[in-house]
Amino acid sequence: MISKQTIDKIFSTIRVEEIVGEYVQLKRAGSNFKGLSPFHDEKSPSFIVSPSKQIWKDFSTGKGGTAISFLMEIENFTYPEALRHAAKKYGIEIEEDQREFSEEAKNAQSERDLLYKIHEVANNYYQSFLWENEEGKAIGLSYFKERELKDDIIKKFQLGYSPEKKNAFTEFALEKGYSKEILEKSGLSIFPENAPNGIDRFRERVIFPIHSFSGRVLGFGARILKNNVKTAKYLNSPETEIYHKSNVLYGLNQSKQAISRKNACLLVEGYMDVISLHMSGIENVVASSGTSLTTEQIKLIKRLTENVTILFDGDNAGIKASFRSIDMLLSEGMNIRVLLFPDGDDPDSFARKHPQEYVEKFIENQAMDFIDFKAEILLKEVGNDPIKKAEAIRDIVKSVGFVKNALKREVYLKEVSNKFGLSEQSLFNELDVQKQIIQNQNQHSQQQKESTPVKMEVVPLDEEKSDPFLYDVLFMENKLVDHMLMFGDVVLKRFDEKNGDYQITVIEEILNHFEEEQYQFLVESNEIIINQIKEGIQKEELRSGKFFVTFMDEEITSKVVDALIPLDDLENWASRNIYPPNYGDKVAEQIKGDVLLHKYRYIDYLIKETAKELGNVDEVKYYELIQKISLLKQASIRLSNIIEYSPIKGIYGDRMR
Repeated sequence: MISKQTIDKIFSTIRVEEIVGEYVQLKRAGSNFKGLSPFHDEKSPSFIVSPSKQIWKDFSTGKGGTAISFLMEIENFTYPEALRHAAKKYGIEIEEDQREFSEEAKNAQSERDLLYKIHEVANNYYQSFLWENEEGKAIGLSYFKERELKDDIIKKFQLGYSPEKKNAFTEFALEKGYSKEILEKSGLSIFPENAPNGIDRFRERVIFPIHSFSGRVLGFGARILKNNVKTAKYLNSPETEIYHKSNVLYGLNQSKQAISRKNACLLVEGYMDVISLHMSGIENVVASSGTSLTTEQIKLIKRLTENVTILFDGDNAGIKASFRSIDMLLSEGMNIRVLLFPDGDDPDSFARKHPQEYVEKFIENQAMDFIDFKAEILLKEVGNDPIKKAEAIRDIVKSVGFVKNALKREVYLKEVSNKFGLSEQSLFNELDVQKQIIQNQNQHSQQQKESTPVKMEVVPLDEEKSDPFLYDVLFMENKLVDHMLMFGDVVLKRFDEKNGDYQITVIEEILNHFEEEQYQFLVESNEIIINQIKEGIQKEELRSGKFFVTFMDEEITSKVVDALIPLDDLENWASRNIYPPNYGDKVAEQIKGDVLLHKYRYIDYLIKETAKELGNVDEVKYYELIQKISLLKQASIRLSNIIEYSPIKGIYGDRMR
């Protein structure tokens, strides 16, 4: 178990904008940063990071928290895993609480944890074998040297070698105490009936570890070096609980910072393309690793940039098949350029032939937009055949149809019009036809779904929405707790004729109100927060928002973040020379008004709740309840008058009605 001292050090050292910035392209917006949600598809940024408060808020999904909770959310880390990842990033040494660690060590690890661990063990094994074993040096390291890879690049990508012995790693892992079951589930070992001691899946191959966004090893790609063996040249890990090839891009962990910095991503096919470009100094590059590009992979790139340049081999027979990838990228709102290398070259060979500056300029100058690229490929085979030419243009217009932004779509159609000498109207008509075809296909698909019986669920309305009295008191309860979180240590000044000036904090003022009313909290998370605040006062601590941010309770954290980053933070009004009053500019008036309004709403709620009891009581109890309702109504009228003739009404307008 990580010691409390280490946890405190991690939280005091890490920067939320730096950790989130590795996953989301952030842009300055006043005192905050803003970006597109990594958890939800959106066109307008609703993701806010506050460096001053060290928290983030995703308004599109309602999620929010600290840098650690962000890592837990986006990487599916456990709390200790997120802490260890952050500690490693900032060079913080982990101190273990030995008293608790011995207990923790007794607990069985989950299968998912074991899968991550066995891949880490395998990765270290393959690297060690490459650098320290004679077979690894003679075969694996020699191959990488022949490909002109330098030591620092080999180590950067953690390249390795799996030995010729058929069960070398399997034997090593079993001796370390890992079970056959976990080795088989990881895909690292195979246990056929004729080989009960197991066989290494990647034996006698050079190893390319495949990392997650954060750097954890998820699986491996492996290349065989012998030409006379009838087997696949490249072999990849099978799908496992932690590795889904459609959700991973090779090299993203090593390239994410460069992609974000340059606001551009180069997309290639193979491992060596990524590695060679890195070695030449071009680091904003990832590979789909031989699989068809997927929506999940595109979304990984879109976290960092919307600008993608696809790099193709000059003689790649599968270029036409890439048109699907172009359409997918366009449908996800990406800006696309495409580059064809000269015949006989691929990104790997071209990067090794030329210096960095030449390669960068070549990519910049020779990359085409997708219209020119598709036209060049499709019109090669057309000749003078007007029907084939029309089909080629129709194919290009079809791609334009995947562009969701109307302005971009019109600009692209104008470009097609100019390129082929066609009227814009005819192209718009063709686009409408394409849309109708897609719409018909979607309707047919929907009809098939509707013809399948579906179990219906009745979802009741939330109780507070169906009861306006309950809703009003809940609203004000939440608002007062938000004030305590946001402005808890702000001092309010009052004047007393006998004793002169005295001071009281926002926390103390609102707590006094709750205690005077003997208020029973209607929201459990609010009651937890209030109890923690009371405990703090007993210890002479004022526990406001920052205290609760690191609470390992999702509901509490979400509530605190909502209070600390209000919806107004989404707007950068200053950029439009608009300077509205800030939330909290008049704290004293806000607190006074909301305390009175909560009293008023609470009394109305008590009247309604008391009236419910009238039907099932004896005569004595009935008159007691009537008297209680009468007193509550008198109090409600007095409060209404106080607010009506108070300066605070200017803040609240007609909210009393």
